[in-house]
Amino acid sequence: MKLLVTGGAGFIGSAFVRLTVNSTAHRVTVLDKLTYAGNLENLASVDGDERYRFVRGDIADPVLVNQLIGEEAPDAIVHFAAESHVDRSILSPEPVFHTNLAGSFTLLEAARRAKVARYVHVSTDEVYGSLDEPLEASEEFPLKASSPYSASKAGSDLLALSYFTTYKLPVLVTRASNNYGPYQFPEKLIPLMISNALEDKPLPIYGDGMQVRDWLYVDDHCRAILALLERGREGEVYNIGGSRSLPNLTVVKEILRITGKPESLLTRVTDRPGHDRRYALSSAKIERETGWKPEVPFEQGLVDTVNWYRTHADWVARVKSGAYRDYYDQNYSGRAISS
Repeated sequence: MKLLVTGGAGFIGSAFVRLTVNSTAHRVTVLDKLTYAGNLENLASVDGDERYRFVRGDIADPVLVNQLIGEEAPDAIVHFAAESHVDRSILSPEPVFHTNLAGSFTLLEAARRAKVARYVHVSTDEVYGSLDEPLEASEEFPLKASSPYSASKAGSDLLALSYFTTYKLPVLVTRASNNYGPYQFPEKLIPLMISNALEDKPLPIYGDGMQVRDWLYVDDHCRAILALLERGREGEVYNIGGSRSLPNLTVVKEILRITGKPESLLTRVTDRPGHDRRYALSSAKIERETGWKPEVPFEQGLVDTVNWYRTHADWVARVKSGAYRDYYDQNYSGRAISS
């Protein structure tokens, strides 16, 4: 297939692109605005492959999006592009609604006009809100967004599904639990704590640290999306979970153990507004319909992730300093890139 992957320079999107180029015969075109979390270094391993193309641009730009879909005539769109950090959405809500709602609308409209044969809208378990034990959200659970980020994702989910109902655009929606793994921008919990621990800096813990999250290794998530591209049913929602729910404090203490750092680095900070207490979802549907299951146990995935950050200190330093943004100009200077 020919795939158009939005947000393909971000953490999950780039993992999907690397996996797809390395394990399938699909051709991949990446559309990414290269905001702070978009890093072309994440795609350096596939740069130069004849089945990969990168285009810099905003998914909310209808001229660019329609032009690109016309040029590439993709068989499928996999839509990762999103402003995805809750804290940033609380401090400044406007960008999440521009990208996550207006951008998704622009992409859906272009896909509808072009009669794209497959459209995968990638979302999050945060749309279900906080759940009391022992509940696990199925795909039929009501949406109960708590932050501007999760509200924007819930809205874009419903918008995507409406295009299936109204226009018969072959949409399916995925909702994944918390991803972790290599190349994750060091503002999310696991990469931030790893980075700080390796540098002997304080590890900030919101409140009592007992917020529970289900952890999913990023490559397992990407394998699930590939399975749904092939075998998912149009108009359906699919949860993708790692089946490993842990309190944040437990995760951070395990990072300290793996890195050999003292728990005295733990620092309590005031909890953020509207902080959901517990996320949990059931992946029974995707497992039943596609045969997918998570392959990487959390304990092994966390060790592998710590080791990756330990051996890629230069990548972390460039991300923290902002120097990674120079990669685009250095690598693409003089090339003909669509805009």
